[in-house]
Amino acid sequence: MSAADGNWKITINTPMGAQEVTATITTSGDTFTGQTAGRMGDAAISGKVDGDTLSWTTDITQPMPMTLDFSATVSGDAMTGNVKLGAFGNAPLSGVRV
Repeated sequence: MSAADGNWKITINTPMGAQEVTATITTSGDTFTGQTAGRMGDAAISGKVDGDTLSWTTDITQPMPMTLDFSATVSGDAMTGNVKLGAFGNAPLSGVRV
């Protein structure tokens, strides 16, 4: 079991305000799968694990269609990272284990 496995509450500080997402993450070697749920919709996620860092992309349709590129580092019960918001720059993310 990886440090990232479990349930997370992630806050993304976007230019349009904070967006909260819940995520369930299950790692397997150098990859992971999971599920996210929030105001922007529910999505299955999968990505890469590199040490304590997770990376994945998610396509959203609300508030407008774009691809979000996530990178998050897990340290104990906390997660910090960055989200590339398509053409809209970057947004910091933080998470806590729930």
